[in-house]
Order: sequence, then C-alpha cells, then structure tokens
Amino acid sequence: MNLAELIAAVPETEFAGPAFPRRLLGAFRRKSITFCTGLTDERTLVYWFQSRTFTIDLRLSDGAQTPVAERQGWIGDTVWDKAEQRMSWRVARSYQPGNQWPEPASFSFIGNSVLEFAPSGAYVEDWRQQSTCGPLLGLRLIDILDETSRRVLVMDGGLIVAGEHMAFALSRRPEIDDRIAGAASLAAALGQGFVTEREAASCEVSVASGSDAVAHSTQPDRIAAPIVLGGFALGHDGSINLCQTVGGIPCRLRFAVDVCRHTFTFDRQTQATQAARNWMDLEQNHLSRHAAIVN
Repeated sequence: MNLAELIAAVPETEFAGPAFPRRLLGAFRRKSITFCTGLTDERTLVYWFQSRTFTIDLRLSDGAQTPVAERQGWIGDTVWDKAEQRMSWRVARSYQPGNQWPEPASFSFIGNSVLEFAPSGAYVEDWRQQSTCGPLLGLRLIDILDETSRRVLVMDGGLIVAGEHMAFALSRRPEIDDRIAGAASLAAALGQGFVTEREAASCEVSVASGSDAVAHSTQPDRIAAPIVLGGFALGHDGSINLCQTVGGIPCRLRFAVDVCRHTFTFDRQTQATQAARNWMDLEQNHLSRHAAIVN
C-alpha cells in the first residue's frame, strides 16, 4: 500500500498529548536565527519535524548546493524536562558525527511562531508552523533486514507526516558510520579517506511539502522523487514494514507506530487578553495594513 493508504489503515493511537507542549507537534521551518553577537541568519534552510517522542531535523546552508561535508540532518529521541520546561534530544546517528547543537531549548509562543531560546544566551531561533490540519503520523525505525545477506542492520530512521508536510530520515549503514565515528569531523573523515563522498552522503534526511515529492534533502538527487520509495505492509505485531532499496541492496524496513491521528489540528495561534484584542481592533488600519501570515 502507498502512504495515503497506510495512514487510513493504521489504527489511531491513544492520544492524551505529548510530554511537551502540544503546539510543538508538527512541521516547522526556521525563519531566522539571531545570535548574541547581533548577527542574524535568514537564509539557511532548516526544517524541524516533531512527532510524539522523536524529532527529524534538516539543515542546509546552501540548499541543494550545500557541499557533502557541510550538510546536517538527524533523527533523535525527544526529551522533555518538566521541571525546567526545556527540550533536548538524544541523537544516536546523524549526518554529522557528534552533536553540533548540544544545548537544550526553552520556548515562547506567539501566533504561529515558536521562539526557541538557548539557555546560554547564544541564540534564539524563530520557527514557523507549516501544518494546519490533516494526518499526524510518526513511524520510528526498529531495524532493517538486508534481503541479500539476511543480516539485520541496526540503523536509525523514521517518517513523520504532519498535514501536507513530510520528513523521512535513514542513517548510514553501521559499518560506514563506524568509520566516520573515528574522525574528528565528517570533513576530516573524507579528507583522510575513511569514507567516500557517496558513503558520507548515504545518510538521508528529506522533506516534502504539499505533495509526496521531495523538496529538500541531504541527497540532492532525491529531489522531485517520492519521499518514500516502495510499498508498506502491516505486520501481525502492529509494526509497519516497508520494502525499499538501501545503498542499492533490497531491504525490509520495520517501523513502530509512535503516533497516528487521521485528522489533527495543529496550533497556529496564541491567546491574548480581551484588552489586547480590543486594541488590535481599534488600531487595525495601522496594525494590519502590511500584516500577513508568514510560514
């Protein structure tokens, strides 16, 4: 079955809400990051997809032209510190070795904007919710069966569908990641010949918006292709199977359902006092003249 058929076939999971604020669920594009130095970056392409317990993140400084050694993308467990009201991430495998964003995050909300603050004061990121209403599906990779060798591969990956937006992540084969882990950086691993460019780029993080065609990816040759290649099947144990070629080898990917809601309304507004509403109505000719929703 295809992705649309899968979403319809998977039973809805019980949903009392995530451990973190509900409005953090969905697909977010970074509008800007402002640093303590006064510098602001509004050009780097950054997407953050949030499921109930895990995150997919894509960062490309120059879009499809980003050099292999400079691409960033990862999938990780979402950790919420209730006492501190902060989110952090456990990342086992990612495009880059090491954790390039080690700080936890605290948040403030206004309209469709999520403001993420680094507790150190280093930066604040302005994220914009992309999703409005539609399915919310999170699938987390359990393992991969190499159909040729019959070897079970321990890799990381996942799929998040948030309304009309989707993100797919799949780590490199373990033997490639092991070679990269021995280097100071991905650039060093390439420079020292630990891996080839093709092997380095075999970690995929792809994003689709408005359709299932990939719009942005750590693998530029995936752009315009379907975000998921292959067909899904429901396992007897409640898992989801996906037959897909990985590195030119036929494989069977097995996923656990993290969350499934056939229809979900994503939060895009925040509350204000009645006095504030009255002021906005009174001054709307000035306040709303050039105002528009920015995703």
